[in-house]
Amino acid sequence: VQLQASGGGPVQAGGSLRLSCAASGRTFSRYGVGWFRQAPGKEREFVAAISWSGSITYYSDSVKGRFSISRDNAANAVYLQMSSLKPEDTAIYYCAASERFSRVFVQEDYDYWGQGTLVTVSS
Repeated sequence: VQLQASGGGPVQAGGSLRLSCAASGRTFSRYGVGWFRQAPGKEREFVAAISWSGSITYYSDSVKGRFSISRDNAANAVYLQMSSLKPEDTAIYYCAASERFSRVFVQEDYDYWGQGTLVTVSS
């Protein structure tokens, strides 16, 4: 599976962005997908994840209620709708796919990674 994240860019605090993760290769619908982010000088952290069918979603406490993850298996894509953005959301956002999708918060459980897209939130 090859993943390509896009949709990042500059935005003011309180604004919104929608990130996309486009997949190609093997049957994308077999994989759970997660979004992770890495802020400058910090470790990469879990943001959100969605099961293969889209019926189960997970969010970190820091984004719950502000971000929404969804997927369109027919389009081989996963989306992260981000609203009420804060300067602390500034990071490179990565999408990743996991066949096992058991420990959804654990980076090592993801098999494939996209290249990342930068989100910059200004105050």
